[in-house]
Formats: sequence, structure tokens, C-alpha cells
Amino acid sequence: MRTLLLCPALLIALVTAPVQAQHWSRSWMAAPLVSKAPSEKRPDLSNRTVRQVVRISSGGQRIRLRLSNEMSTQPLLLGAVHVALAGENGETLPGTDHVVTFNQAQGAIIPARAPLLSDPIAMPVKPLARLTISIHLPQGAPDATIHAYSAATGWTAPGDQTAAASLTDATTIGPRVIISGIEVENGKGGTTIVTLGDSITDGVRATPDSNRRWPDILAERLQRAGRTSVGVANAGISANRLLSEGDGYNALARFDADVLAVPGATHVIILEGVNDIGSAFAQKRTMPTVDDLIGAYRQMIARAHDRGVKVILATILPYKGAGYWSAEGDAVRIAVNGWIRTTKESDGMIDLDKAIADPADPVRMAKAYDVGDALHPNDAGFRVMADAVDLKLLR
Repeated sequence: MRTLLLCPALLIALVTAPVQAQHWSRSWMAAPLVSKAPSEKRPDLSNRTVRQVVRISSGGQRIRLRLSNEMSTQPLLLGAVHVALAGENGETLPGTDHVVTFNQAQGAIIPARAPLLSDPIAMPVKPLARLTISIHLPQGAPDATIHAYSAATGWTAPGDQTAAASLTDATTIGPRVIISGIEVENGKGGTTIVTLGDSITDGVRATPDSNRRWPDILAERLQRAGRTSVGVANAGISANRLLSEGDGYNALARFDADVLAVPGATHVIILEGVNDIGSAFAQKRTMPTVDDLIGAYRQMIARAHDRGVKVILATILPYKGAGYWSAEGDAVRIAVNGWIRTTKESDGMIDLDKAIADPADPVRMAKAYDVGDALHPNDAGFRVMADAVDLKLLR
């Protein structure tokens, strides 16, 4: 019998040969939050299925889910989890349902304060596809990690209905529950634009179930421009602030987790600050200075550049007429916007203030774009915001 001898160089090559490279990028996102509802008002999810519909941005040959228990103090037991292409009212399209596994097993326990990635799912998805995600919670989720605003209808139903095409005895829910990201893999090595902001980025007051937030429309523009492997991950949180606590951790506190840790992130568009200014006036706290807010932007620029992520700053929208407007606060906003327009420290600027302002009174939002509270844009306003983005900045 002959013995096959391998030269040392070949042995080293075999031992050190890497596994096949995977190129994941974030295609959809909901930043994790703590539920602020009193425990007695939180829905009882014990032995119930939670079903949610999301629209991804970029597509791929495989997907994986990111589920979150990051804001929770107790481990979370997952039962069955399924994903499928979405029909109407959360129904799954025939022949598209996939069982989701974790470490090659159905079901999992997510430790307290941790996220959980699913195994890769061999499910080709096209850009802007709508997915239905169904999660069975055998023991419920008394302090579930959520995303408070969804602009989308979700449902819960009794028992394990994860494999059902349509739910029986379902009730609707408002927030995102447990799901925090959808990632895609394709041979092109997709990339992701993260949009970091407050309610205006989160899409508060957008028409529900219509995908009319400005990051949604930006994703559509990228697809039409042939940037098919570029995704948009919406990291907006309603009532979020740069420096102090509103809803969610302040932007500086969550920047690493919600921006720099996003797979495939190459750019971040930052639209933050109006809540720092407005809430200080409303709550009779010390107004942040221009230098305070510019300092926060500089911190994010430095941290992003350390990771090779480009920073695009957006000017703060006009808000005169809103409940927390003040002349003192608006002077801060105008000065900060002046710095954003002229600084060379960032990698670009989007003048959303100018795009949405009333030409006759530039410190107010134009009525055509105002949902009615002088603070939040309507669907037309979100479109103007998305159209104001020069796509050349995102290369």
C-alpha cells in the first residue's frame, strides 16, 4: 500500500484555508428599545404567535434574522420561528414559507441583554420585497425588547401559528416586537446606508403600512438608480436626542450598536438635534449650546471615521409652531445648520432644512409638507426629504 505524502506547504494551506467568505449587509432595521408601558398594560404574549411584516431594501440569495433581547433583563424563550414572502394582512404567499433555525435547531433561548442571529436561510429575495416574520413565544415576553413605532400593522394569535398561511383569532399590535434586523447575502458584497435620527427618520405620522418614511423612499431611489446591492437601515427612534435621554439611549450612547456594528455599513446619515433643543425649552432645562451639539456631531464623525464609515450630516428641519419651539432654541438650530452647511469635517451634507422650509417663512415647515403639528412631515414631506439626498454622496 502506498502512503501519500504531502509537502509541508500544502499541509499548511489545507489547515489554514478559510471557510467560504460570507458577505452580509443590513437590509432592514428597527433600533431596539425598552418598553415604557406599565407591566399591567403590556400585552400578554404567553403561548402566542407574533406576526410582523417588514419591507427590506436590498435583496440577496440568502437572508438571516436578527432578533433582540438586548433591552430585557430576563432570558427569552423562542419557540418556532418562520419567515415567508408577505401577502395581504400578514398572510404568507404559497410556497415561500421557511423554518428559521438557530445553531441548526428550531427554537432558542436568547440571554438577557443579547441579540441572536438566525442561521442563514436559503431564501432568495428581491429588493423591496415584503417579508412576514412569525415568532411563537411559549412563555411570553414580559419585558420584551421592542421598537415603539412601526408605521405597520402587526398581529398576535393564540398558540403556535407560525406555519399558518393566515392567523386565526388574531389581534393587532403597534410596536415592533423582538425583531431588530434583516440581513441579506449576495455575491456582490452588498453595502448599507444607516439613517440615524429621531421621529422624523423613524417615520412618525407616515401613512401606516405604506412604506412612506423618507429612508423607505431613499431605498426606492437607490434601486431605481441601479444601486441594487445598497440597503438602507432605518435607525430612527421617535423622541431620540443627541445628548440627553428621551426615548432610547442618546445618539452618542447608541452609535456603536446602531450604526458601527451594522453589517455592511459604509455611510451614516445623521438627522438629530431638534429634540435636544425643544425638550430643553419645554422642560425648562438649560438649553444646549451650539458648541454642545457640534461637539456631539464631531464625536460621531471621529468614531465613524475610525471604522471607515462616511458621515453625511443633515440640517435640522424648521419647527416654528411646534409645541416646544422657542426663539432661543431656533437660534441654536440655525447656527448648528450653518456649521453643517460649511464644515469640511463630515463627508457631505444634505440640506433638509432648505428642502422642506416655507420659502415665505423659512423657520417654518411649508404647509404642503406639514402633517399638522409644525414638526413632523407628511408623506409629501418625506418624499421631498428623500429627493433632496444627492446619491453621489452615498458612493
